[in-house]
Amino acid sequence: MTAGLRKHPPGHRPVAYPRQVCCFVLILGFLGPRLAFLWAWIFTPRVTEAFDGSFWWPLVGVLILPWTALAYVAAWAPTGGVSGLGWAVVAFGFVLDIASYAGRSVEQRYQSSTA
Repeated sequence: MTAGLRKHPPGHRPVAYPRQVCCFVLILGFLGPRLAFLWAWIFTPRVTEAFDGSFWWPLVGVLILPWTALAYVAAWAPTGGVSGLGWAVVAFGFVLDIASYAGRSVEQRYQSSTA
């Protein structure tokens, strides 16, 4: 029997455990915002303008808090920066970052308990 697959009666397709789906979602949560941020940084002037031409703050953002940095760039307006509802968007990005770190921690704990 292949690891990660349940044994089913003849005629049924094997179904993967939800753990593989969870890993896929965690990988998307890890890479998705980073790729979107890097795309915006390379192909638009928005990241450079939002961070006042700095190289280091966007780099730190994409490495440590990618959802927050992406939300900041999305909420930033050329005329007034981030204000009002934009800060709620940035706060939501921060919550997504914390959730993705917590999800990875839970996944590691789950894998170590099943090993």
